[in-house]
Amino acid sequence: MGDNEASYRALLAVTNVLNSQRDTDSLWRAITEQIRKVLSWERAGITLYHPETDSFRFHAVETNMPNRVLQRDAVIPKAGSAVGWVYEHRAIHVRPDLHRERVFLEDQYYAQEGLGRMINLPLLVGDACIGTLNIGSVERGEPDPGHLEFLQLVATQIAYAVDHVKSYEQIDKLRHQLARENAYLVEELKLTHNFGAMVGLSAAFRKGMAQAEAVAPTSTTVLITGETGTGKELMARAIHELSPRRDKPFIRVNCAALPMGLVESELFGHERGAFTGADQRRPGRFELANGGTLFLDEIGEMPLEAQAKLLRVLEDGLVDRVGGTRPVPVDVRVIAATNSDLVAAVSDGQFRSDLYYRLHVFPILLPPLRDRREDIPLLARHFLEAYRVKLKRPALELSADSMDRLTRYAWPGNVRELQNVIERAVILARSPVVDIEPQFLSTPASPAEPSSNLTDIERRHIVRVLESTHWRIYGPQGAAAQLGMNPSTLRSRMKKLGVTRPANLPIA
Repeated sequence: MGDNEASYRALLAVTNVLNSQRDTDSLWRAITEQIRKVLSWERAGITLYHPETDSFRFHAVETNMPNRVLQRDAVIPKAGSAVGWVYEHRAIHVRPDLHRERVFLEDQYYAQEGLGRMINLPLLVGDACIGTLNIGSVERGEPDPGHLEFLQLVATQIAYAVDHVKSYEQIDKLRHQLARENAYLVEELKLTHNFGAMVGLSAAFRKGMAQAEAVAPTSTTVLITGETGTGKELMARAIHELSPRRDKPFIRVNCAALPMGLVESELFGHERGAFTGADQRRPGRFELANGGTLFLDEIGEMPLEAQAKLLRVLEDGLVDRVGGTRPVPVDVRVIAATNSDLVAAVSDGQFRSDLYYRLHVFPILLPPLRDRREDIPLLARHFLEAYRVKLKRPALELSADSMDRLTRYAWPGNVRELQNVIERAVILARSPVVDIEPQFLSTPASPAEPSSNLTDIERRHIVRVLESTHWRIYGPQGAAAQLGMNPSTLRSRMKKLGVTRPANLPIA
């Protein structure tokens, strides 16, 4: 086999090696093995340029010489060095007889090792030089031109391979970093979403938690009911975190906030061209939650047309995209929540009875805060500490009068209202003792008013808050913020409860 054939076979082998390696060390060992099949050498090395120090570092060295001077990780400055000359000129440099002539500063070290000839070649990626390939041999004299041509081709291949491997290693490093950051953020998210909701020792609270722990390992549909602010979403997240689906998505959908006319598209997705503006296929929330949990908040606000499709997903596990011709299978655990009376909605024809019974497989009722008063001090201290840390305040404590006021208050806004009250008090606190002023509470500090049903309580509470904000709904001081609701949700509740603004007041 001739020299040319051997060179090209070796070059082909180098190319194959470059395409199969994913770390620098294995890449380099495979390359040097192929180079040796074309020309003899006793020392082979790669240096890479580091602009921050304006120097070169040996990233790979292979040598048979017993006296090794320039080892891996050795640093060579650019000024006065052979690698620096090659870097500046983007050209090969050969010193055929190191015994007679040593031109650059590293030549004396090569001579000490016993080398007779050194060839330095640039590693070029486009117009950029990233380092050098260095081939030394005991043999002296001018190298064969064919061998130089082969080495130049190899150097080009090595340059791109090293550039790719370094990029791969950087991506891998970033991937691991992102994985660590993601794990940290997931833990932070869990802490944020568990912000006070899972604190309590009362019998009513323990009953709800026991039900959640019992149903979590299954794929059973859960319906969480309770007043606004009792922590229905947080209970849903707790069930998800306790389930085998904990590492899969938890997707939340506020049915009351979905745009009218686009409810089915948002939930079930649509095909391209399904309607005006649908310029591409879009997966719905069910597909996004595949393998995980879909939380349908305010399920009572879902339009009847979408309820029929939801029922099919619950029964068959099949999603019908808008404009689609074939159903899409999904594996989703559904948790629904409502603060409205679904039985009354069924009677009024606003909610499908078959969907209600399908959702009502495992109901969990979250008690209002006024029915778990013994938990109020625990929750208050929990929120106090959480906001102390968040707002970087020193140690804080609630005054005795404030704790008594919190315990006696009816809490129509439940845990969310308590959280908002504590946050406001911490922000305004000017000493380590936090006071809850009476005006912080939207209604007088008295036991809950007697009422025959939940709807009357909710209606009275919404009217009281609206009156206290002069019927302003939007903004930080508006009724929606005071109630912990989305403004569109509050308007929907007002309409359903028959709450209307006095005629002599402007719209807010």
